[in-house]
Amino acid sequence: MKPIDFWFEFASTYSYLSVSRIGAVAEAAGVEVRWQPFLLGPIFAEQGWKDSPFNLYPAKGRYMWRDLERLCEGYGLAFERPSVFPRNGLLAARVACVGLGSEWLPEFVRATFAANFAQDLDVSAPETLSGILHAVGADAEATLAAAASPETKQRLREQTERARELGVFGAPSFVVGDELFWGNDRLGDAIAWARLGPARS
Repeated sequence: MKPIDFWFEFASTYSYLSVSRIGAVAEAAGVEVRWQPFLLGPIFAEQGWKDSPFNLYPAKGRYMWRDLERLCEGYGLAFERPSVFPRNGLLAARVACVGLGSEWLPEFVRATFAANFAQDLDVSAPETLSGILHAVGADAEATLAAAASPETKQRLREQTERARELGVFGAPSFVVGDELFWGNDRLGDAIAWARLGPARS
């Protein structure tokens, strides 16, 4: 059985769905999840995009918001369309880099996504993230200080470069060994691959 590297971006709408689901789904399957924050902005820029494709292509954006409403209803997740989209997830991603390997990281990630996509809170604001860090049992002051360090900034750059090297072009993405699965609707396939590998005929 192989672990899943779960690549997520705090501004990503469909990452909200996977962030909310992956813990329980993976635990039920006995699969280890390794949480991997990164930034989509540099990857989008390489494709010539200076904004979310959901803003650049209005029809696609209209579909996505309605799809997200349907899916959240089906999963039993709260949803409130953010008044700002995409919100800047840079600081949250740096905080997540500080938390790599920490027990509080998954809950911080879930709570930050819920703040953005269920409560319409500004997750780019240090005070918002400080409250979340307190709630998940982390040292907010020390964590935010570490997030501003050159070492953490470099770590996030390395995370984003690693995602690019793996072929990640969107979020959420799941990497199992050499296999890339993109999109919330591929979470189940990634779990199955982690457990069993390729289907046998």
